[in-house]
Amino acid sequence: MSLTTLLVFAGALFIAAGSPGPNIAALVARVLTRGARDVLPFLAAMWIGEAIWLTCAVAGLATIAETFHWAFVAIKWLGVAYLLYLAWKMWFAAADASEEQLPEAQSPARLFFAGLTVTMGNPKIMVFYVALLPSIIDLHAVTLAGWAELVATMFVVLIVIDLSWAMLAAKARGFLKSRRAVRMANRASAGTMAGAAVAIAMR
Repeated sequence: MSLTTLLVFAGALFIAAGSPGPNIAALVARVLTRGARDVLPFLAAMWIGEAIWLTCAVAGLATIAETFHWAFVAIKWLGVAYLLYLAWKMWFAAADASEEQLPEAQSPARLFFAGLTVTMGNPKIMVFYVALLPSIIDLHAVTLAGWAELVATMFVVLIVIDLSWAMLAAKARGFLKSRRAVRMANRASAGTMAGAAVAIAMR
């Protein structure tokens, strides 16, 4: 891949991934409720999910999507159900509990599953890789080395964006000292998470 092509791809991805959507909403809600300390499995799953979509696009998404259509539908609804479950837990989280007394943190495997299902079922990500990417890159000319360069570029862009959102959410969480503020943050996070689920389900 030429440097120009990679820069164009990085710019388009930065705009698409940086704008708030179901993935960012879920990430921010998670950090506001539990902090950024154990969010890495969730982030890693988001990045791997986008790498899967990129790989599908390069390999010929139309055929893959047709073959595994029901698998993608099942993943989408699993993601919706899990986001709603997380929203329910956030809504009813005790406002006067300490960090250790908040609802038990999910295991790394459960966090990874949550991040992957949200990413695989996110219509915004699907549209970018299915509809927009072919207009940016000649996918038929992408070699194995070119695919690796695209994936590496994608990881760099997503790491910068997602870690920035996570740090901003962690900073905002640091101001939550009173019970009322914690309750409001929990409810706002629950609403954001539920909204992300609805956004995925409606498309």
